[in-house]
Amino acid sequence: MSYIFADDIAVSAASQKLPFRVYRGVVKRVLDIVLVLLISPVALPIVFIVWLIMRLGGGAGFYRQPRVGRGGRLFDCWKIRTMQLDAERILQDYINSDPLIAREWGRSQKLKNDPRITAVGHFLRKTSIDELPQLWNVLIGDMSLVGPRPFTPNQKALYDGQNPGRAYYRLRPGISGLWQVKSRNLGAFRMRIAFDETYARDVTFLNDLRILARTVLVVLRATGK
Repeated sequence: MSYIFADDIAVSAASQKLPFRVYRGVVKRVLDIVLVLLISPVALPIVFIVWLIMRLGGGAGFYRQPRVGRGGRLFDCWKIRTMQLDAERILQDYINSDPLIAREWGRSQKLKNDPRITAVGHFLRKTSIDELPQLWNVLIGDMSLVGPRPFTPNQKALYDGQNPGRAYYRLRPGISGLWQVKSRNLGAFRMRIAFDETYARDVTFLNDLRILARTVLVVLRATGK
């Protein structure tokens, strides 16, 4: 038996009715498309309203960033813009201002108090509304609803430097995943690799269903950053 949650979501891969490879290779993709189409009537009006708010505030409403996908292929990951327009300069100046801040960024690739994020952006991140445009990434096949969280090209060296760390490249990255529901915004970047390896060993319908259910709870708790 293999388990994706050793503590509270122990689901045996052997108990699944669909063969592992059939679900992972075909059924998972079909479910992604069906679920995105079902969610779209609710998600699209929210995305439009938030996009309009960001546009009226100045600058682009959407933000796209290159991410590393399955097989190492780069794709554009879409989000609602939550940062100031000169975010990269602000980040670099902030990191250079304090060795402790630089260490925090190097360890987790996140900042507890990120100066780049706007007031509206904080709300969008806490509620995960900023990630709704990634439903488009799922629809066109760049991503899945559940999978490893996609990392940026400049984080690739951090990921590839870990052993093991190859499971990521065998999967479509996900809007949500094991790392998001178990350790959202907590822990070092390298923890993501362990979660990805665990998930890749047991990609099944029930495990994905459990992660999606946990995602709803995480979003309702508004713990995003």
